Amino acid sequence: MKFDLDSEMKELREIKLSSEDVFKGVILDVKKDTVRLPNGNTSGREVIRHVGAVCVIPITENGEVIVERQYRYPYDTVITEIPAGKLDSKQEDRLSAAKRELREETGLTADEWTNLGGFYPAAAYSDEYITMYMATKLHEGARELDEDEFLDVVKIPIEELIEDVMCGNIPDAKTQTAILKAARILGK
Repeated sequence: MKFDLDSEMKELREIKLSSEDVFKGVILDVKKDTVRLPNGNTSGREVIRHVGAVCVIPITENGEVIVERQYRYPYDTVITEIPAGKLDSKQEDRLSAAKRELREETGLTADEWTNLGGFYPAAAYSDEYITMYMATKLHEGARELDEDEFLDVVKIPIEELIEDVMCGNIPDAKTQTAILKAARILGK
């Protein structure tokens, strides 16, 4: 799949004319922008500005994935996720952040790291970008959870997680994507 980005930017780009702060928060800011559309008309855009995040799919030598069961307030339920967290700043090295999040949430460190790429989890209204990593050759250690962080850590065979993704039992986008990418790399 090949596209001519320069041509597309000329034909499809929207130009910001003004921006208004709607909300300034700890992990995100909300903006209300006015843009000029490619046809010359104007329109409004509500945009969430986010510092960025990382996630890690830690895989044991036996092909088990270390996942977390965590309550998520917006959905009022406990869901299965891979370890993840926000960057401390937009300039933070993403691999260093991934190593930190894995250690803090699971107590694990890893000898081998594979960058699985990144994705926009909500491209229509947020600039958040999540970089995914696969961690292998794991070593156990002590967890360092944040004082407001509560989660259970469990091991699940990757084949079982693939089935859970495919039948809709794992609704979290970063977890779905990382599981399927890691499975492809591992030939599962």
